[in-house]
Amino acid sequence: MKVKVKARVKSAEQIAISTEFIKLDSFLKLSNAAESGGMAKSLIEEGLVLVNGEPCLQRGKKLRPGDRVELQGQVFEVAAE
Repeated sequence: MKVKVKARVKSAEQIAISTEFIKLDSFLKLSNAAESGGMAKSLIEEGLVLVNGEPCLQRGKKLRPGDRVELQGQVFEVAAE
């Protein structure tokens, strides 16, 4: 999977994906919000991750371009490559 990081827009860091979707735990690792898959899993299970403003407890939640992920004050937006 080829991924690029784009410039910040509206205080959200855009992470571009070349696939139709990316799973939430993989997105957290890709965006460097989590150092490992285990850390991503813990953050999600603890309810610390918001997807489009709502807490998300699903590690495998499919994120598509336009979705926003928030974690501890950091905001990331999924963008199409």
